[in-house]
Amino acid sequence: MTSEHEFERGAQREPVPPVGEELHIPGPSILPILLAAGITLALIGITISIVLVIIGLALAIPVAVIWLRTTLADIGELPPSHHH
Repeated sequence: MTSEHEFERGAQREPVPPVGEELHIPGPSILPILLAAGITLALIGITISIVLVIIGLALAIPVAVIWLRTTLADIGELPPSHHH
């Protein structure tokens, strides 16, 4: 019978972070809900009215840009050891 440790011998694994290391968890945000609402409006607008498509895209595109910039800023603030 082989033990679990025998399978791990040849495997290359990332080093285990030290005990008590802080995890980065993004804060709460309304951006995912706004993006979903914008995309939903645009998709519904395809079958109902071009006005809904325009409103949906006018909501979704700026929200996506803001969310991306916020995420990139958060990643930039992490210590170098967290960048993969």
